[in-house]
Amino acid sequence: MKITAAVVEAAGAEFQFSELELAEPGPGEIRVKIHACGICHTDIGAQQGNYPTGFPAVFGHEGAGVVERTGEGVSKVVPGDYVVLSFNSCGACSHCHTGFPAYCSNAMSLNVSGHRGDGVSAYSRNGDSIKGHFFSQSSFATHSIVYERNLVKVSKDIPLAELAPLGCGIQTGAGAFLNTLPVKAGMRVAVIGTGSVGLSAIMAARLAGCAVIVAIDILESRLQLAAELGATHTIDGRDPKLVEQLIEISSGGLDGILDTTSIPALLRQAVLSLNARGTLLLGGAAKPGSTVEFDMGPIHYGRTVRGTLEGDSIPDEFIPQLIEHYRAGRFPMDKLISYYDFKDLNQAMRDTHAGKAVKAVLKMV
Repeated sequence: MKITAAVVEAAGAEFQFSELELAEPGPGEIRVKIHACGICHTDIGAQQGNYPTGFPAVFGHEGAGVVERTGEGVSKVVPGDYVVLSFNSCGACSHCHTGFPAYCSNAMSLNVSGHRGDGVSAYSRNGDSIKGHFFSQSSFATHSIVYERNLVKVSKDIPLAELAPLGCGIQTGAGAFLNTLPVKAGMRVAVIGTGSVGLSAIMAARLAGCAVIVAIDILESRLQLAAELGATHTIDGRDPKLVEQLIEISSGGLDGILDTTSIPALLRQAVLSLNARGTLLLGGAAKPGSTVEFDMGPIHYGRTVRGTLEGDSIPDEFIPQLIEHYRAGRFPMDKLISYYDFKDLNQAMRDTHAGKAVKAVLKMV
């Protein structure tokens, strides 16, 4: 069928709207009419060529829409169901079997290879193959081919545009504190970088009852929003006495810190701000080849530095939990969202990159 998609022709190029041919869903596949899609900094990295997807390509990985058609063997959804799209996983490796699908042994081929498992893309233009299947969805388009493992069926009482960001950024930030660490009532935590991931973590920390929640950023508007969403303290990340402030605020050191910036100098300061046995979570999308050096002394005193992907979540379980918190007013993720028409994708990307939009969401319908 004919669809409209935003195509990046080469690394660093802007998105161009193009008519593509989308193949019919095969066995285990589902065609979804995309109603909305969030923009994530991972999409900016993909546009710049930081992933092996290749070009020309269709990106986008925070889609939400309505099931139009299912392929043979699909039992999870039927046409007309509302769905939120997330990352894909194989379901067969040891990580998937133990409840950590974000670390799937086949994650790269399923999410950033640019094609289906058989090496063929479902997207083409004038007979030429177009790379797609980004996070098994490529949802910067009017329609996408997805799979049962990377969609979550949702109720129809909340607009899909409000739910779209749950597929990656919001579940990553919330899950970092609710799943990866996890935080408990009375704990003392901080977030470095208050974009959608960081602010989602702050909302999760408040939800869990953390006693100290510190937001660190250089944008005053972001710090104000962080305070509104639950931060008990805010600090300008350029403060030369950042470590001293964090230790004082936390009465000796923080239990956990989520970094979303991947800035080496801030990571080193974060380690020094932890208490003994505290944990630094690396949640930023660092450029390939990025490195950081740590003083081994503080780490020997029980501190942990570890990465986290997709908030260590099982989307089918965690996304419905977040929706229930949102419905009950405990997780006001709508305060992060700025809406854009699909045709304004390039402006939305610029606003995201510049920090003007916390979570830009494109509306296709």
